[in-house]
Amino acid sequence: QVQLVESGGGLVQAGGSLRLSCAASGRIVSDYVMGWFRQAPGQEREFVAQIRLSSGSTAYADSVKGRFTISRDNAKNTVYLQMNSLKQEDTAVYYCAAVLGVQDYYTADEYKYWGQGTQVTVSS
Repeated sequence: QVQLVESGGGLVQAGGSLRLSCAASGRIVSDYVMGWFRQAPGQEREFVAQIRLSSGSTAYADSVKGRFTISRDNAKNTVYLQMNSLKQEDTAVYYCAAVLGVQDYYTADEYKYWGQGTQVTVSS
């Protein structure tokens, strides 16, 4: 079993920055892929970014490319999402997710473990 706990959400003005953290516990091994998703009210959960713990290779949704950066600290079993140049449309609950695998995973159905989510609100 893997447990994920997100933190770092909050209220920020447009153009500002936030850093989300996802602390993992349990049987996290290097062959896991960690992802960030978000869900705004009335919308489906959407892919934001992912990182392979083994190689550090990353992938991003087009909507956040160049503004968000996903990173990991394997020693701390923690994954981060640095969010810069935030826009109102980034407002959502952000979820951390994990899956054991060796490829890229872009859909929520592919991920097995989920955190409880952290609210990010961007004001004008």
